Amino acid sequence: MASEQRQLPIILALGTTQTLAWASSYYLPAILADPIARDLGVSSNWVFAAFSASLVISAVLGPRVGRQIDLVGGRSVLSISNLTLAAGLALLGASYSIPVLVVAWLLLGVGMGFGLYDAAFGTLGRIYGDAARRSITGITLIAGFASTVGWPLTALGLQSIGWRNTCFAWAAAHILIGLPLNFFMLPAVKGARAAVAASIKPHIPIDRTMILLAFAFAAAWSVTGAMAAHLPRILEAAGATSLQAVSAGALIGLLSTRLACLTHPIGAAIVMLVGGAAASAFAIFHGTGNGILTIARGTLPLAIFGPQNYGYRLGIIGAPARMAQAAAPLAFGLLIDTMGSRILIVSSALSLSALLALSLLRKQPVAP
Repeated sequence: MASEQRQLPIILALGTTQTLAWASSYYLPAILADPIARDLGVSSNWVFAAFSASLVISAVLGPRVGRQIDLVGGRSVLSISNLTLAAGLALLGASYSIPVLVVAWLLLGVGMGFGLYDAAFGTLGRIYGDAARRSITGITLIAGFASTVGWPLTALGLQSIGWRNTCFAWAAAHILIGLPLNFFMLPAVKGARAAVAASIKPHIPIDRTMILLAFAFAAAWSVTGAMAAHLPRILEAAGATSLQAVSAGALIGLLSTRLACLTHPIGAAIVMLVGGAAASAFAIFHGTGNGILTIARGTLPLAIFGPQNYGYRLGIIGAPARMAQAAAPLAFGLLIDTMGSRILIVSSALSLSALLALSLLRKQPVAP
């Protein structure tokens, strides 16, 4: 009980900062891509292309960030993410040309690489070791509501103060809320300087289990990336009103990993059979699977491989997933133009391929 009480403040702090980080970066284009594009006089695909480039940056940084957290802990890394995300959002709000827009999203990509789930999971692994699984689940249960919080707040900001001031407001939230929580609530790691001085880059073999996990998360998270960017648009193509689409998006909070890969196809089948009126049902099924999958992304590698080099390993496993997420918004954006709501066939196939990869995992832990 005492251990749970000690974990609770950190779970609440990280859950809050993760909600803020996801809502103000990853979930931003779904609401702001069209108004940004209209204001700049370009296609919204330019915005999604810049967003995809930011995800590539975060993927490339993943292993290095994970290794740094393994050595010195996550307080400094996550604090830097708040500063970087704030700078990127401020620059995005001040963008009046494509080059500035691209630089803003590249900055946001660095911030996402330093500050989203993999970094938070690595931080908890560094603090609690094998006992981190409960706290990983805890922060995911909180931050699983990032779209539930982020989309309505961003939509409200767009309507009341415009997209530029909405970006400035999110930037201010990182400085006033995210940075203090990450810096003051996360413990410093004892012996960090000695660990850095004595560090040797670990050798992690890319074995069958690593490959299956990487593929499963890449396939499933490409769906997550596509839905984060395009869910309102897909539901509107299926016949939902704008209000139904945004309301359904707000339901995607968190409501066994293999079940997670099955819920998206079930929800997609309901929408394709019933039409836009089933938008809320799809959101519930997709959101449930997405939340469970996020927990699994942090806990499954920890359960299989243990806490040693956990952050670095998580970065390696997560890199293909982030690359897939990078391609998904632009690819799905182009496909939606020709397929409409039938794009759910593609997303369902990806989810089922992830399910197949997970079913091939060995039940016995594989030594690193």
